[in-house]
Amino acid sequence: MARILAIDYGKKRCGIAVTDPMQIIAQGLTTVNTPELLNFLKDYCLTEEVECFVVGLPLNLQAEATDATAAADQFVSRLQEQFPDKAIERIDERFTSVLAQRAIIASGVKKKKRRNKALLDEVSATIILQSYMDRKR
Repeated sequence: MARILAIDYGKKRCGIAVTDPMQIIAQGLTTVNTPELLNFLKDYCLTEEVECFVVGLPLNLQAEATDATAAADQFVSRLQEQFPDKAIERIDERFTSVLAQRAIIASGVKKKKRRNKALLDEVSATIILQSYMDRKR
């Protein structure tokens, strides 16, 4: 089996999470500056087999599109062009930042490190991926 890779897309940086090859466990991988994201994904796919990309769909509380939705949609279009052989799934990412912040606090991370937005993005990507895996089962 191949991995599933999730992206918490942001205008400045993107959190990345992946499954193990058996698609059992979701784990944070890294955070990448947005302008470098496609190159990172190309390099990653050269070393690891990726079956599917899961991209967070930013919506407001009323489940309506936001400014961030348009940017994420443009990214998904570029992703489809670069990886026409890979499936791309979208998943609602509302509340992932709140859940990520709670998970970071619960894990005992010191207050200073909790301010690291890159960590928040990586954990958010992991939550997006886990939500996708739960829905798929």
